[in-house]
Amino acid sequence: MSSHTDSRFAADVYGARLERAVELMRAAHLDALLITPGPDLRYLIGSAAESFERLTCLVIPADGATPSVVIPKLELASLEGSAAGELGLQVLDWVDGTNPYALVKSALHVGSRVAVADVMPALHLLPLAESFTGLPVSATPVLRELRMIKDPAEVDALRRAGAAIDRVHARMGEFLQVGRTEAEVGRDIEAAIVAEGHTEAAFVIVGSGPHGADPHHGVSERRIEAGDVVVVDIGGPVEPGYYSDSTRTYVLGEPDPEIAARFAELERAQAAAVAAVRPGITAAAVDDAARNPLTEAGFGPAFVHRTGHGIGLSVHEEPYIVAGNDLVLQPGMAFSVEPGIYFRGEWGARIEDIVIVTDEGGESLNKRPHGLTVL
Repeated sequence: MSSHTDSRFAADVYGARLERAVELMRAAHLDALLITPGPDLRYLIGSAAESFERLTCLVIPADGATPSVVIPKLELASLEGSAAGELGLQVLDWVDGTNPYALVKSALHVGSRVAVADVMPALHLLPLAESFTGLPVSATPVLRELRMIKDPAEVDALRRAGAAIDRVHARMGEFLQVGRTEAEVGRDIEAAIVAEGHTEAAFVIVGSGPHGADPHHGVSERRIEAGDVVVVDIGGPVEPGYYSDSTRTYVLGEPDPEIAARFAELERAQAAAVAAVRPGITAAAVDDAARNPLTEAGFGPAFVHRTGHGIGLSVHEEPYIVAGNDLVLQPGMAFSVEPGIYFRGEWGARIEDIVIVTDEGGESLNKRPHGLTVL
């Protein structure tokens, strides 16, 4: 493999992705793909460039011509860590006073049916639309097909992310203590996320007592009390930008028997959903595998969200594990399996693993115990 840095994969990984993008564009009868900074640009060339008012745009022609990067001269340094140089991409730099949208058009030799990434700011989309005879269309069908199926390098990064967040959950006994505020615990968790191998803490949820009934609570100044059930949902990226996301539920002292019984139903439902993962099954069927046991146990109304979301260079991406999604799972897809039950004003619980679809079934990347952990 070609040489690479910690911030990206080897150049040939990106070369294969660009070739696949061209194949998918041709199948979709598109003439070009226009990608501004964001996870799609990082996926295609390993660039973590940011989006500003000055246009940076990867231009991938469907005719097989060399892709180009239109970029402000003052932002050229943002390409240095990417694979653009090793891939031989054409760099079209520009200075203030130049029309960068005309540069994009000049990089295309055929047609005008262009597709743009869904995160492209309107600031750039509207001027680009004026440069072509037909309005740009969404590149989502192409990018979705590309990014949903993780290649071996991505799977390895997700495994490392999963192991790193497991190490943080293993330290929860250090942090969750009666009398401490959720915010104090959250700060310790943030530091541990970085210490255990992430580049940053992307999110930290510490939902104690009644706050656990809010799936997206965050942290607060509430002090943790004896007997509290605490939902801890945490994650962040590891190089080169792939996320962890794992939830476990803890209790401070021996749990009330009714709480323990309800949690046991949740644990069975989460295990059933993970066991259901395999090639050929639909995303909706995995959602059913989690939802049906909880409904049968009388907790259907307490499960208020989808069973899971895809993960990779974004915390939430396709595929979504939700009722009505008939997408057929394929090896390489990666997503969360995270049923929860929430009793407003009382307590809540959630169990979340990241699961990779393999040829044989599903591989959970999170290995920490799934039960209600007593601290």
